[in-house]
Amino acid sequence: MSASRAAVRDGGDTRQRGFTLLEVMVSLAIFGLIAAAGVAVMAYAADSQQVLRERMARLGEFQRARALLRTDLSQAATRLARRSDGTPARDAFIGGRPGESGPLFAFVRRGHENPDGAPRASLQHVEYRIVDGRLERSARLALDGTAAAPARVLLDGITRARVAYFDGDAWNDGWHGGAASMPRAVELELVLDDIGDVRQRFLLPGTTP
Repeated sequence: MSASRAAVRDGGDTRQRGFTLLEVMVSLAIFGLIAAAGVAVMAYAADSQQVLRERMARLGEFQRARALLRTDLSQAATRLARRSDGTPARDAFIGGRPGESGPLFAFVRRGHENPDGAPRASLQHVEYRIVDGRLERSARLALDGTAAAPARVLLDGITRARVAYFDGDAWNDGWHGGAASMPRAVELELVLDDIGDVRQRFLLPGTTP
């Protein structure tokens, strides 16, 4: 009899106890909080990557525009080009102000690439304009007697712009012109959305830092 009672007691001790409804609900609640936190972290990381990609694309756009400006201005030549009506230009370098109707910069540059060996000059007339918050560049199909081709947008999102020209003695907000004269350097300050205030200085041929 004592052996049977011991067996019953042992059998009762080996029975497993299940989870209560409250414990299950608490466990699910904790799991839900962890899952929600994980989703929030992943969403934040994805948003951060998208912002970073947009930021890098914007900086790349700015760097390409800056490189083209630097290349053009560093190869500026004191050469008068004829307008589309055949009349000669009076100034070798036109330096305007933002907001004016004319070009911001207009000049002839050396080093016009010719990979196909076409029968044309290595000089090229280029113009820069700021139109509706965009920095645009256009070039003439031929050096003399032609109009500029459709403009190419280099940079957008310009909210404010300022330009100054160094004549060797002082910085001025406009260029006086001249058939055989060019500024020593050009300073262009742009306020760009997503980037902010950027000031750049470009040296023209024959100048030193």
